[in-house]
Amino acid sequence: MTAALLVIDMQRGFDDLDYWGPTANPACEDNVAALVAGWDGRGPIVVVRHDSVDPTSPLRPGSDGNALVEAVGAASADLLITKSVNSAFYGDPDLHAWLGERGIREVVLCGIQTNMCVETTARMAGNLGYDVTVVLDATRTFDLTADIAGVGTVTRTAAELMATTALVLQEGGFARVATTSALLADVYRT
Repeated sequence: MTAALLVIDMQRGFDDLDYWGPTANPACEDNVAALVAGWDGRGPIVVVRHDSVDPTSPLRPGSDGNALVEAVGAASADLLITKSVNSAFYGDPDLHAWLGERGIREVVLCGIQTNMCVETTARMAGNLGYDVTVVLDATRTFDLTADIAGVGTVTRTAAELMATTALVLQEGGFARVATTSALLADVYRT
């Protein structure tokens, strides 16, 4: 079966830790680069870029932070999708239609942020009937703190958020969770 590798929001703006806060998994970019390099013949590579509508975001169009990281430049992409929301399925061009035209029913996800755009895209893909794998060590996210009505102040570290996302996606039946090395070993076997 042909699978599409979805590389989500691997953009320079996520290196701005003054804006985003503490992060986890410094090996994310290297693991994404390994997936892109090792994807030969497995299927298409879809690169997704977040074009933020927030004028203060480092991901806004026209800013240096909107650019893709060197390891996943648009040159490696069979398709470039731009979006301004969490799910790659609400981008331009239409990902679901593009995959359907090619008969692709399996997607492998990596990128940033684990618990935001990667998780939302994985949930939608699962609901749309795709066979979904999230390569957890090829994702990363940032600490979150919020005051939530009826709950109070809630704080989660990036590592806790990554673990929670993996748990919810796998046990919720949305996706299987894999590591870069295991997935690449499987790619080379097929």
